[in-house]
Amino acid sequence: MTTETLAGASVSTRANVYFDGKCVSHSVTLADGTKKSVGVILPATLTFNTGAPEIMECTGGSCDYKLAGSTEWRKSSAGEKFSVPANSSFEIRVSEPYHYICHFG
Repeated sequence: MTTETLAGASVSTRANVYFDGKCVSHSVTLADGTKKSVGVILPATLTFNTGAPEIMECTGGSCDYKLAGSTEWRKSSAGEKFSVPANSSFEIRVSEPYHYICHFG
């Protein structure tokens, strides 16, 4: 099941813009202090570094991703998630807009 809404959330109105506009997100803080980001990645192949562990939840579109140390590309579509360890990285290939929620920690 894809997350449709984040109830009781505070949203930063200033966008986080990365990779010359290929990735745009907004920071979200839930009532319990949990932090997330909600955004879209436009067609591109990008590399993201992580500080905290992340779970990438696809809410629309699809992507191929490859975790650091792996040679295998995997697919993630709407309703699916993938996990990335802390202090790591992942590559992501997007051929259509990929809408996501990034769950931190």
